[in-house]
Amino acid sequence: MVALSPPLGPFGTSAPDFLLPDMVSGETISLADVRGDNGTLVMFVCNHCPYVRAVIDRVVRDCRELAAHGVRAVAISANDADAYPDDGPDRMAAFAKAHGFPFPYLYDESQAVARAYGAVCTPDFFGYDRALRLCYRGRLDASRMEPAPADARRELFAAMAAVAAGKGVPDGQIPSLGCSIKWKGENPV
Repeated sequence: MVALSPPLGPFGTSAPDFLLPDMVSGETISLADVRGDNGTLVMFVCNHCPYVRAVIDRVVRDCRELAAHGVRAVAISANDADAYPDDGPDRMAAFAKAHGFPFPYLYDESQAVARAYGAVCTPDFFGYDRALRLCYRGRLDASRMEPAPADARRELFAAMAAVAAGKGVPDGQIPSLGCSIKWKGENPV
């Protein structure tokens, strides 16, 4: 398993559009469908990654609470499902239901959306303001392959609440850390 950390920024860039299938509802979802009044959180996750598994319930908690601030969220899995069948579309709905996802869970089979965003790892968080300009590219909190202590600073939540309040790009962002995106044509790691 290769652990990677994405670069911060480039802040101010626009969110790339997408049109992807939601593995829970069966609907096709676009960026406009998930855009929040005060912010939008695009998250690249997968089912098997120990970094995602360590934080997924906190992600769900924070996304539920961010909704009250006018921030909506979407999760996207872009891993090569042939090499990593646990991340395949047939298992995504069960994972989302088991964790009570309050957001769509989309499958990027072509990996074009992950490439457009510059996704590097799972989890990888892209927080946008109401104009869909990138303001956050940090981590959820201090968790790694194990959850951080319960009283750990909720970095993503605090940052996106500030973005929703119109405060711009939050200072002190720390990059996320996780398993590499499993790109098609690369040897499984």
